[in-house]
Amino acid sequence: MKSILAFADRAYGWFTCAADSLKSPLLFAVRLYWGWQFFQTGWGKLHNMPRVIEFFTSLGIPAPVFNAYFVSGLECFGGILLALGLGSRLIALPLTFDMIVAYVTADRDALHAIFSDPGTFYAAAPYTFLFASLLILVFGPGSFSIDWVIRRFRNRKSS
Repeated sequence: MKSILAFADRAYGWFTCAADSLKSPLLFAVRLYWGWQFFQTGWGKLHNMPRVIEFFTSLGIPAPVFNAYFVSGLECFGGILLALGLGSRLIALPLTFDMIVAYVTADRDALHAIFSDPGTFYAAAPYTFLFASLLILVFGPGSFSIDWVIRRFRNRKSS
C-alpha cells in the first residue's frame, strides 16, 4: 500500500510539473490571439470614427468624441502591447475596465443575465476580450514576453 501511495505521489508530481510547463505557452497564445483581436477592433474603430462617435452618443456615454478616440486607441495600441507582452499587466487593467464598460453600456441585457441565463452573458462580444484581459492581469504575460526578458535582464544587473 505504501509503495502505491509513493507511486501516486510521484505520478501526481510529474503531472503537475508537466501541466505547469504549459502555463507560459498558454499565456503566449492568449496574448497573441487576443492582442491581435484588440488591435483589429481598435484599428477598425479608428478608421470609422464618425460611426463610433455616433454609437457612443446613442449609448449615452459622456464625452462621446473623447471616449471614442480613447477607447479606439486603447484597443489598437493596447492590443499591440498585449501581443508583444510589453507592459502586459499594466495594459490589461484598462482593457479589463474597457470591457466591463462595454458590458455596462452596450450589452447591459447580457450583463443582467449573468446568473439567470449565463449563455447570454458568455455569448456577448465583450466576454472573451474581458476573460483574456483578466487572465493576463492575474497571471501575467508568461515567460514568452518582452516583460519577462526585461525582468530577467534587470535581475542579472542587480545580482
